[in-house]
Amino acid sequence: MKSYSQTKAMFAITRASLRAIFRSPSAVIFGFAFPLIFILVFGFIGGGGVTVRIAFKNLADTNNMLMKNGLLKNPSIRLIKGLSEDEAKKEVAKGNIAAIIEIDSTQAANGTYQYTFKTTTSSASMDKFPILQSQLGSVIRQADERIFPNRLTVAKIERQPDVPGREYKTIDFILPGQLGFSLLSAGVFGVAFMFYSLRNTLVLKRFFATPIRRPYIILGEGLSRVLFQLLTAIVIISIGYFAFGFTLVNGFETFLEMMVLSFIGLLVFMGFGFIVSGLATSDSSIPPFANLITLPQFLLAGTFFPIDRFPGWLQVIAKVLPLTHLNVAMRSVAFEGAHLWDVKNEIGILLLWGVVAYAIAIKVFRWE
Repeated sequence: MKSYSQTKAMFAITRASLRAIFRSPSAVIFGFAFPLIFILVFGFIGGGGVTVRIAFKNLADTNNMLMKNGLLKNPSIRLIKGLSEDEAKKEVAKGNIAAIIEIDSTQAANGTYQYTFKTTTSSASMDKFPILQSQLGSVIRQADERIFPNRLTVAKIERQPDVPGREYKTIDFILPGQLGFSLLSAGVFGVAFMFYSLRNTLVLKRFFATPIRRPYIILGEGLSRVLFQLLTAIVIISIGYFAFGFTLVNGFETFLEMMVLSFIGLLVFMGFGFIVSGLATSDSSIPPFANLITLPQFLLAGTFFPIDRFPGWLQVIAKVLPLTHLNVAMRSVAFEGAHLWDVKNEIGILLLWGVVAYAIAIKVFRWE
């Protein structure tokens, strides 16, 4: 007589659960349709939506009235400090900074100054540079009207040769955020509803009547969720790449690294799903618990716009959230060409969240 195979039983549960997921309209909608709708919308409308950030090549002459009362007080402009010239150029090449500004000034015989703003940008910042140019022009016009009404101009803008860089498209920002949120929703809502339903319909009790061990039940059900969501990630990235030119810097290698990040993120988020499943006492109590976990991250983790647009105190909260670190890692790998080792800090924080989530899940998870 053959011994009972726990592995075969686990894969049988996986196959059955996977078929059930594909037959579930809500799973398909939240897994495929919901993120794809946002990707299609932002892919077609294009546009910017990224904070205009600048760096100065020389900081010696930023204390004049034109800068103090004009550009540096402009809410649309953010000055990035503490970067060397080489570091600033790298950030411009990545599209993280709109331009490097060098300020030249000459003093006329009457004691007044003529300023020249020399700007260095790259093709990766082409979506943000026109905004910066407009703001510089506005500052100069206001100074001309208010301070030197009889002069032709107090300053001029002189564009320097561009730093080589890739074009930064809206889809390059939106797609990683939507992929991350899709993984979060699937991990929390999918797992919570799945295990609550199995428990409530007494399916788990029927499993207990068979020789399969409890860990293999969880592995079988969890594996089906992982396979479904990784398939979703493949579809999302493929549509973004082929339809809208989503940037995969190193091609297939970058794609594989994004899939590894998706796998890590999903495993972590499933831990929160187990917590919700254990705390829920009815079907109607699952959405409130799940939304407490997903909604703040959807709004604060950089899904639609950079978190540096938030007030300082809110940025501190946003930078703690696990989805923030997954989004940062995804964008760094996809557009900047970083590898998994380069985003080890983000992966480490994600894994730390996973340890905390599963530790809590073990305490609150209920089989019956």
